[in-house]
Amino acid sequence: MVPRRRRKLRTHLVTTPWLFLVPALVITGLFIVYPFLNTAVLSFTDAKLIVGGKFTGFANFARMIDDPLFWTALRNCGLYVLGCVPPLVILPLLIAVLVHTTLPGITFFRAAFYTPVVASVVVAGLIWSWMLDTKGLVNSILQWLHVVSAPVPFLSDETLILISAMLLTIWKGLGYYMIVYLAALSTVPRELYEAAEIDGAGPIRRFLSVTVPHLRSTMVLVGAISAVSAFRVFTELYVLTGSNNSGGPGGADISMVMLIRSVGTGLDGQLGYGSALSLVLFILTLGLLLVVLRLNRREDRA
Repeated sequence: MVPRRRRKLRTHLVTTPWLFLVPALVITGLFIVYPFLNTAVLSFTDAKLIVGGKFTGFANFARMIDDPLFWTALRNCGLYVLGCVPPLVILPLLIAVLVHTTLPGITFFRAAFYTPVVASVVVAGLIWSWMLDTKGLVNSILQWLHVVSAPVPFLSDETLILISAMLLTIWKGLGYYMIVYLAALSTVPRELYEAAEIDGAGPIRRFLSVTVPHLRSTMVLVGAISAVSAFRVFTELYVLTGSNNSGGPGGADISMVMLIRSVGTGLDGQLGYGSALSLVLFILTLGLLLVVLRLNRREDRA
């Protein structure tokens, strides 16, 4: 009887944890695994929103090679990563070091830097679009200071739209990544700063010799998150280009997500081609993340 009871108890202890996981597994399967597999299947068909499609093999992927909008979107996402990731890795770290003190009133500055994170991206984008309009605050100040003689076309020039969207993304992300760095800074031993100060190291030297080496893994994490987010940019460009799928003048500022939305929505939405674009975006994002993690491992081994 005792061995049988022990077997029942052992079986109960093994199966019970899985019962608690069932709701999470069901939700994950319905809303993550199934949509992903369905998208992968649709990418090999010519399915549309209303009419079911047939299997076309790699026709959708071959179509991308001849699609100029695809290459434009891919270029813009690459430029977005290059323009946003370095500032979002470095600037929040500098801000976190500045506010990581116990000075009176420092809480106000922490809250001030974090305030843009609380605001919705859509709201922030609308505010920036009003400020960058030809009759907006920025142009008014520039003309008042006689920096420019005519309004700067921030929202109509293809290059300035992309740069403005990058600045909006950086401004929105500074406070978020500052909090991440503040949490990491609290783990750096104070004895290291004191030892470096005794050795005659100044603030810059202590920052480069103590702070940066200890926060290297956090910097890689911030770089990976910001890179993936920048590559999947949508709202900033969508709002600044007038809340449409055109992606600026001639589609010059379209992103991958905007292209997927443009192709896959509407009564004549091409679900097959949109799914193929989504699958390519997933592979590129995953590859970008793996490259960043691989570089981090190589630095740790060195």
